[in-house]
Amino acid sequence: MTMAAALTTAVALPSASFRPLTSMHTNGASSRIARLVGSLHSELFPGRISAQSTRTLLRPLHYRKFLTFCKISEGDALPPFSLKDQDGRVVSSSKFKGKPIVLYFYPADESPGCTKQACSFRDSYEKFKKAGAEVVGVSSDSPDSHKKFAGKYKLPFTLLSDEGNKLRKEWGIPGDLFGTLPGRQTYVVDKKGVVRLVFNNQFQPEKHVDETLKILQSI
Repeated sequence: MTMAAALTTAVALPSASFRPLTSMHTNGASSRIARLVGSLHSELFPGRISAQSTRTLLRPLHYRKFLTFCKISEGDALPPFSLKDQDGRVVSSSKFKGKPIVLYFYPADESPGCTKQACSFRDSYEKFKKAGAEVVGVSSDSPDSHKKFAGKYKLPFTLLSDEGNKLRKEWGIPGDLFGTLPGRQTYVVDKKGVVRLVFNNQFQPEKHVDETLKILQSI
C-alpha cells in the first residue's frame, strides 16, 4: 500500500455507519494521521520536519478546516504580483506582459519531488521557449536558497521567493496532507494575461510539464 493510500485508509469512515464521531474517534484518527503525515514528510522533505512539529500541526484535528478553495480559476485575469528572484531583484508580473507564462508553485527547494519537477521543466525548456512562454517557479524559500538550487541543477528559468507564503495564501492555493504540506499548483497564463489552466498534483510533479505544454500548444 502506498503512503497516500494508507493516509486515505486512516481517515476513511465506514460507509455503512452514520454514527457521530466522538472525541475518542477523532483523537484516534488524529494520532494515526500524525504518524502517517510524519512518515510522508520524512520522505518528501528529509530532515525538514520533526515528529513533534507534525503532531503540533495536526492538533486539534478539525476536518472542515481543510476545505480550501482556489481563488483563481481558469478564465480569470492573473492578479498582479511582485517578488524577489534568485538574484534578489524584484520581479513584477508586468515583466511578462504580452507573452504566455507558466507559473508553478512548489513546496520547497531540494526536496525530491520539487527537484524532479524543476529538472523536468529544465529538460523541456526549449519547448517552452519555442512556444514563446516564460517558466517561473515560486516557493517560500529565500533568494539565496533559490540561487543555490538553480545553480546546482542548472535551471535556466526564474525562481521567485514568496516570503511567508503570502502570495500563496492570497491566491488560495490549497495545501495537501491537511494543510501541513504546501500545494503544488501550476498556472498557465496566455499573452493577454488570462489564466488558461490551473493544475494541481502534489505526487506527480513531472506531470505539470506535460499538462502545461499541451495547453501552450493550443493557445
